[in-house]
Amino acid sequence: MKRSFMVLGVAAALLVSLGGCASGTATKNTGAGEGAGQAQNQAVSEGEAQSAGQADAQSAGQGLPQGVSDGASQDGGGAAADAPRADLAPVEIVNVSYDPTRELYEQYNKMFQSYWKEKTGQDVTITQSHGGSGKQARSVMEGNDADVVTLALEGDIDILVQAGMIEPGFVGEFEKNSAPYTSTIVFLVRGGNPKGIRDWDDIVKPGVEIITPDPKTSGGARWNFLAAWAYALENNGNDEAVATQFVKDLFGNVTVLDSGARGSTTTFVENKQGDVLLAWENEAFLAQKEHPGEYEIITPSVSILAQPSVAIVDQIVDKRGTREVATAYLSYLYSDEAQRLEAENYYRPSNPDILKDYADVFDLGLKLVTIEDFGGWTAATEKFFADGAVFDQIYLQ
Repeated sequence: MKRSFMVLGVAAALLVSLGGCASGTATKNTGAGEGAGQAQNQAVSEGEAQSAGQADAQSAGQGLPQGVSDGASQDGGGAAADAPRADLAPVEIVNVSYDPTRELYEQYNKMFQSYWKEKTGQDVTITQSHGGSGKQARSVMEGNDADVVTLALEGDIDILVQAGMIEPGFVGEFEKNSAPYTSTIVFLVRGGNPKGIRDWDDIVKPGVEIITPDPKTSGGARWNFLAAWAYALENNGNDEAVATQFVKDLFGNVTVLDSGARGSTTTFVENKQGDVLLAWENEAFLAQKEHPGEYEIITPSVSILAQPSVAIVDQIVDKRGTREVATAYLSYLYSDEAQRLEAENYYRPSNPDILKDYADVFDLGLKLVTIEDFGGWTAATEKFFADGAVFDQIYLQ
């Protein structure tokens, strides 16, 4: 039997479409979006003192407020302290994230607030913002003051490195190349799989309507594109001309190109458009959970190891004096407690031992290419997603 998951509690989140939000959508503790095209609202999760029982963790870097010493306990991430302090002023941080992480961070923020309060005595308020990953990165450049970013891919954070807001080398700042959890790309089809979709070849057939986000604004869409390209190369003798035609045929079948992954889920699940959704694995599981019996997940023969990245926005934390708590916030994503929370939200934990505990949920035998097979994100962006690159050539012509 499949594992019984905790109630994620926010079915309404799937109703959100982010097409018109220049800097994403920020939400209250419910984690549900405020609606398509609505202007960004401030959202807070108030930190409260809670009883002991949260896992101890060790900071990966400076994880404690000034005046609080490091302790020795650890469980794979986070920060530890000898004793909480009652005289620490409350602190606020902003997490700018990508589309499908709403439910995860709604729960994680409460977990971290409880942990931080217990360890340091300090209340922390966390503001969330969500939207298409590329659009979210640009919003930070345009003034969305993020202390941390938790985006869909390393390449989107590179934009902030180039802008001088994040120091080079952020990938090595936290474990697992600063990717505390991973995912992959799957197909979500309607109950009974009426189109008989089993692999990538099936979705490029005439008459199949595909829903996927726009690779120009969505990190998930870029993972979708690269997974399809990898399949085409593997099954056609690494012939790039054939692969180019394959992705052209694929996007020729796309009927709606939303700006972000959650918008595409809304189009497919709530608006009932399309025959197949190219989806983050976690997003497909969530849709299936919220709509029992209505959808099936199809795992293709080849997909990609999607590695969402996290980083401290150095320019902002130094200006606001929040580096210590921001570091602890990202470090604690690697704690055993947080890793299990990530798995319960259908993200693959980066801790291999914990991932094995969820082998009845995730297909651990799936063949996955990695971004390194494309030469890294800089090379992949230049070849496929920059202005005039492969995606523009096959979609705009």
